[in-house]
Amino acid sequence: MELLNRSLVCIAICVLYAGGASPGCVEVDSDTEAVVNGKMRIRCISCKRRGETEAFTVAEWFFKPKGNETFHKIYEYGFPDTDIAFGAFENRITWRGSNKTKDLQEASITLHNVTFDDAGTYKCYLNRTFLFSKGEFIFFTQINKTVELTVVPKANRKMASIIGHIMMYFLNVILTLWLFAEMLYCYRKIAAARDEALQENASDYLAITGSKEDCAGVQVGE
Repeated sequence: MELLNRSLVCIAICVLYAGGASPGCVEVDSDTEAVVNGKMRIRCISCKRRGETEAFTVAEWFFKPKGNETFHKIYEYGFPDTDIAFGAFENRITWRGSNKTKDLQEASITLHNVTFDDAGTYKCYLNRTFLFSKGEFIFFTQINKTVELTVVPKANRKMASIIGHIMMYFLNVILTLWLFAEMLYCYRKIAAARDEALQENASDYLAITGSKEDCAGVQVGE
């Protein structure tokens, strides 16, 4: 009974803890290095804290080039009928956020045909309107995320990736040596068991032979 009560308490705590965030949503930071002439996914995620509250969201992206102090709007998205890119970004932005829902939690985009002029500061705005009591009460919030994007001529291997490859190689070597040692150990045990069995068989054979000789000596004496 005590174990059941503890389990129920743990479940209740987990439910209360999980209730503060929407399930299946994780806020992940965006990568910040793009390669020229390639494509780059710029992430913008803002998890809604209470999934049961109805909301609709419009996403806007702004860009400020390096050496410039002014942001200008480059993209706007709102399901189902708003998907617009502006200026030099027209036909170069693809929506990679939440699909087929007005309640956007991810507003990520993919930037195609990256140029050096695309380096700078990107700012994502999530304009979220909450509807309470079936629209009788409306509450508006605005959340923004900032991404500093750099553009390089070719992809750089990050130190973490290099260390990861070295560690993987090292672990492969260690596991191979361990497997070889285990095989050698097992082979020696099998060989020792076989030698022991042969010795036991030989001893049994000698014992049987000696008994037969003793029996033959007794019969001759009689």
